[in-house]
Amino acid sequence: MSAHDHASEPHGTLRGYLIGFSLSVLLTAVPFWLVMGDVSWSKQAIAFVIVAFAAVQMVVHMVFFLHMTPKSEDGWTLTSLVFTLILVVITLAGSLWVMYHLDTNMMPRQKTSHQTSHETSQQR
Repeated sequence: MSAHDHASEPHGTLRGYLIGFSLSVLLTAVPFWLVMGDVSWSKQAIAFVIVAFAAVQMVVHMVFFLHMTPKSEDGWTLTSLVFTLILVVITLAGSLWVMYHLDTNMMPRQKTSHQTSHETSQQR
């Protein structure tokens, strides 16, 4: 097989691109409506829905536009994506863990008014 032989690689069709575009528009319009519309959901629920729609939209883009499927390039693109995601999760989790413990162990705490009044009543 020569370097320019792409017969076995999946290529996008007009139908596939239109499906991907339609899903992308839908996955963008719904969170936009949730933020800009008069929706009576809590802020946490709206944020969760937006993050979920963003994750689904990333998958839509990878499948319909970047053609990242288990069959493309014998699965190496998907394998490298999974490896990259694992590294990103480890890096983010480690960073958050370190920052949490630095904050807990090194930052001085300010006394609240309740703590101050409780301490003065015990000294009497």
